[in-house]
Amino acid sequence: MDFYQYMEPYRDFDFKGYLSSSRKEDVLRVLNKKVLKPLDFLTLLSPAAVPFMEQMAQRAYAETIRQFGHVICMFAPLYLANYCVNRCAYCGFNATNSIKRAALSLDQVDKEAAAISATGMKEILFLTGESRKVSPPSYIKDCVKVLRKYFTNIALEVYPLETEEYKMLVEAGVDGFTMFQECYNKERYAQVHLGGPKTNYHFRLDAPERACKAGMRTIGLGALLGLHELPSEAFFTGLHVYYLQHKYDACDFAVSLPRLCAHIGSFQPYTTVSDRDIVQIMTALRIFLPRIGITVSTREEPAFRDNLIGLGVTKMSAASSTEVGGYAEHTSDDQFDISDKRSVDEVAASIRKKGWLPVFKDWQTLDREGTAV
Repeated sequence: MDFYQYMEPYRDFDFKGYLSSSRKEDVLRVLNKKVLKPLDFLTLLSPAAVPFMEQMAQRAYAETIRQFGHVICMFAPLYLANYCVNRCAYCGFNATNSIKRAALSLDQVDKEAAAISATGMKEILFLTGESRKVSPPSYIKDCVKVLRKYFTNIALEVYPLETEEYKMLVEAGVDGFTMFQECYNKERYAQVHLGGPKTNYHFRLDAPERACKAGMRTIGLGALLGLHELPSEAFFTGLHVYYLQHKYDACDFAVSLPRLCAHIGSFQPYTTVSDRDIVQIMTALRIFLPRIGITVSTREEPAFRDNLIGLGVTKMSAASSTEVGGYAEHTSDDQFDISDKRSVDEVAASIRKKGWLPVFKDWQTLDREGTAV
C-alpha cells in the first residue's frame, strides 16, 4: 500500500461536517489522550479547539522539551538554479514568468558555500528549479561533492527523483530530503499546476517514500498553506507523516508550515492563513506526532518566528536568500520575498534570549576509527 491508497478513506471525507460538529468535550478528550489517532489530530484543528490553544501550547511545549530539549537547529537555503519547466500558478519560477534565470557553476557553488559557512552555518538545504536538462542528477551530485567540504549536514529540495537517483545522492553525501506536495487536494492541485512534469500528482506524492527506500536520514514534508482549505491540507500533511513514520522507523521526519508569499506574478491565495492558524496547526502537529521536527523559515516575520519558539519549532533558517546564489554573488531574481532579514547572529541571539540554544551542527559522521568525516 502506498500513501495514495492509504489516504483513500479520507479523500471524500466530510471535513466541514466533522469540524463543525466537534465540541469542547471532544477537544478535552483528545488532550487527555497520550497517543492520538488521525481523527484526534483533526479535532485539534477544529474551531472547537481554539479556546483551548493555551492548553495545546502547554502540551506542545512539554512534548518538544521531552523529545528535543531546549534546542533550535539552524540552517541556510542555497538555490543552485532557477530554471524550471513547470507552470505553477503560485510560483515565481514559473516557466512563463519573465525573470532572470541562472544556474551556478561548481566554482560558484564553492564560493556560495564558503560565504554561508563563514556565518557559522554547518547545515545547508540546497534547491533547484524543476529542470532535468539544466539541473540533472549528475549536476546535483557534483554540487554535493563541493558542499561536503563545508557542511556536516546536507539536505536537498529538488524535483522528484527515482529511488535509484536518491540512492546515488545519498552515497554522494546527502543526508536529508524535503518535498512539498504543495496541495493534497487532487482537484485543486490540477488547477494550480498548469503544465510540466509537476502535473503528475501521484509521482510527487510518492517521492518521500522513494527517498525513505533510498536511505535518506531525514524526510521533510509540507503543504503550501493558502492553496486550498486549511484544515484538510494540514490534516493530510500530518497523515502523510503518520503513514511514513509507521512504515519507515529508521527515518526521522519533519514538517514545514510555509504560507504563500508575494512573488513575481499575480496569483491570489485560495484562503488567508493567519498567525493563529499557524500556531494551532503547529501545536496540534506536535501533540499528534511528538517526535517530528518542525521547521519555520524566513517567510515569517521576525517577531512571529521568535514567538513560535517553545510551541513546537525545532529548526529555523536565517539570513536566507531565495535567488540563485545570493550570498557571494547575485545572479537571478528571487523565488519569493522573505520577511525575516536578520543576520545569523541576530537570529541566534533571539533564540538565546528566549532561553533556547541555537545549534549549528546537530550531528557528525564518523569513520570506523571515530574520526569526523
